[in-house]
Amino acid sequence: MIVVTRLNESRFAVNPDLIERIHASPDTTLVMVDGAKYIVTETMEEVIEMIAGYRAYVLNLAREMPAYQHGHPQLGLVPPADGQAGEPGTAGNTVPLRPRNK
Repeated sequence: MIVVTRLNESRFAVNPDLIERIHASPDTTLVMVDGAKYIVTETMEEVIEMIAGYRAYVLNLAREMPAYQHGHPQLGLVPPADGQAGEPGTAGNTVPLRPRNK
């Protein structure tokens, strides 16, 4: 989330992934994917910098996760096939495919 300021000086957080467009004419307007519009005091350039900083922060958090190994996240969806047959996550525990009945 990025924190922006309304014209009345109240601050709120917005999910930058839901921003569709940013207009600067002359006030900066965030147009969300659902059509909602927010006028903020920050310039378009400042909002873009905040979005870039937020995304860099998320990527950095993902890289620091303990499950992040060998340059790829270990999501646990498909276990690695290295190791001895019969061990968890090895080819010895795979279920063979059956042909479809036609």
